[in-house]
Amino acid sequence: MARRRPSPYPYWFVLPAAVIFVTLFLVPTIASFWFSLTRWDLSQADFIGLDNYRQFFKEPFLVQGLVNTLIYAFLTSGAKTVSGLLLAVLLTSGILWQGVLRSVVFFPVLVSTIGVGITFAALMHPTRGVINLALATIGIDGPAWLSDPSLALYSVAFIDIWKGVGLATLIYIAGLAAISPDYYEASRIDGATRVQQFWRITVPLVRPATVTVITLSLIGGLRSFDIIWATTRGGPGFASDVLASVIYKQYQAGFYGLATAGNVILFALIALIILPLTWYFNKREVDL
Repeated sequence: MARRRPSPYPYWFVLPAAVIFVTLFLVPTIASFWFSLTRWDLSQADFIGLDNYRQFFKEPFLVQGLVNTLIYAFLTSGAKTVSGLLLAVLLTSGILWQGVLRSVVFFPVLVSTIGVGITFAALMHPTRGVINLALATIGIDGPAWLSDPSLALYSVAFIDIWKGVGLATLIYIAGLAAISPDYYEASRIDGATRVQQFWRITVPLVRPATVTVITLSLIGGLRSFDIIWATTRGGPGFASDVLASVIYKQYQAGFYGLATAGNVILFALIALIILPLTWYFNKREVDL
């Protein structure tokens, strides 16, 4: 009996997605690697090898953007993870107005990032901002949140945390809902306190949610641009510049090859952080 040939019919469903992936991701990615090795404009491209990368790491403000990116990403990711878990525990504990508070926490996620940035730029104005005016009423001289080089990056990070913690909280609420109440009932019978239940039951069992929150927050922090551009434009000086804003400024200045090299560095940075982290989390999942 002749063996039936597999039908090509299922592959027709994959074809549209494959065409979109190749056209919008694979081809531009390969082209970016090539153009990062050239000095190019809209009319020509001259191959210069690794000169763009050498120049990138020689310029102090470009390296500062790389360092700021790492600080910003790990700070916002860590804060969203911890705050999201604590808020999720609070908002699933049966407190008064629980549904309203969930809506309040999640609301910033729905607001435009540019709108949030512009609003906080006004709120954090050193002389006319509501925050410093409120502090002045109790005798505190508020700092220049977004124009002090030592505070600007952390002030923008705070805004990012405020906007993004709602999504982390929602993910954790879903993770908490998946935990069987039997674990808590059994622990209460054994005399466990609320703190012990949190560390011995809640934290281990919401681990999949924690992995999701950390991964999404890190990727978002490493790629962050819009909220920084809307609040400080990378200033004062280069104090709050991150890789994405540095790349944008290089494109504005006409250094297309250098900017493309920055894009490749950002891509490599995300891959070097996220891929080992994902492997580690998956390995731990198997070991458990």
